[in-house]
Amino acid sequence: MYQKDAVIVGYAETKIVDKSDRDIWELSAEILEKIIIQTGIEKDEIDGLVLSSSMTAAGSVFWSQTNADMLGLDLKFTQTVDIGGCAPLGSVARAVMAVNAGLCTNVLCLFSDTQATEDNRRVRAFQQEWTNSLGYMGPPAAFGFITRRYEHQFGLDYAALGKLAVAQRNHAILNDMAVEKLRKPITVDDYLNSRMIADPIRLLDCVMVCDGASGVLVTSRKNAERKGFSKIVVPIGYGERTNFRASESIIDITDTGHRAAGEAALSQAGVKLSDFGSFHPYDDFIIAIVMQLEMLGFCKPGQGCDFVRERSFSFDGDLPLNTGGGQISAGQCGLAGGGTNLVEAVRQMFGEAGSRQVSDTKTALVTGIGGIPYGRNWATSAVMALTANG
Repeated sequence: MYQKDAVIVGYAETKIVDKSDRDIWELSAEILEKIIIQTGIEKDEIDGLVLSSSMTAAGSVFWSQTNADMLGLDLKFTQTVDIGGCAPLGSVARAVMAVNAGLCTNVLCLFSDTQATEDNRRVRAFQQEWTNSLGYMGPPAAFGFITRRYEHQFGLDYAALGKLAVAQRNHAILNDMAVEKLRKPITVDDYLNSRMIADPIRLLDCVMVCDGASGVLVTSRKNAERKGFSKIVVPIGYGERTNFRASESIIDITDTGHRAAGEAALSQAGVKLSDFGSFHPYDDFIIAIVMQLEMLGFCKPGQGCDFVRERSFSFDGDLPLNTGGGQISAGQCGLAGGGTNLVEAVRQMFGEAGSRQVSDTKTALVTGIGGIPYGRNWATSAVMALTANG
């Protein structure tokens, strides 16, 4: 990643649906076909494949090879990245490393999941024995605890969270690829009055699990120049942190791995937060956006709601945020969901976002969240800085 010799030259996305009547292979094939058409790079030129993990694929120990077989790809390098919602960013980071190492030239980073239709996971961790049996079930309960702790520690303005929910929903309405069920306007009052799921988590705090796929094509800068690409996006910084502060038995759960991952990404990129033209944070729950604003340094810890109140997050505002609707309003494609925000960032930097196009396409910041460990915030945090035309 430091050499900045690998670039993104293409992207693709399927329509996100609440429940697909198409197999995961069909969705993956659609991404491959769209990227071939967009870039002009032939299938037999693609010699690398990096995949995000998938709830549909949870029972397969040969996911990389099976995908290569089903897509008819002859590869020099392949890998499945299993860091939850961070996997799409992690896939690009690993593709960049593979290209920079000379292991391959054209890498398809593929994010596909049909969790709503076919969830094959078996979570072999603490949940079954230690939390589910006590009624602490699933991410809403975990984020309920995180939200309540944040509120106790700093105070929490729920109307500010509603402002974020409304901004993302307005973007989803402009996004034809967002799940249709969520492409309806909401107000802050709608957010505040939505039913409780796991107090204080409301319905409109949460993602809706959906089916869909997305992907990007990573190649070497030299190959991009040889092919004559006029639009490229360069990953110029990446940070990833798993089990942040794991050696400490009691931690502040409002202090997340994004602090360390963000410092790493920004240091590599050599840019300031004020340089970014758009921000695409992982958004499985609204409170996660506020905490990431703080951890990345947009504002100090505990001041996230003040920051939200003072700014416009619309595509034409002072900090365009999740301009495709994010996962909360576009739909979460299982473990491939992080790809939705990544692809939107690339689309914006290509200048191809249509009616929601941001004005500053030079840089974008994208994040990931993966997994929820016992008694902490989240298992993996990832941050990637991108620049257009390098």
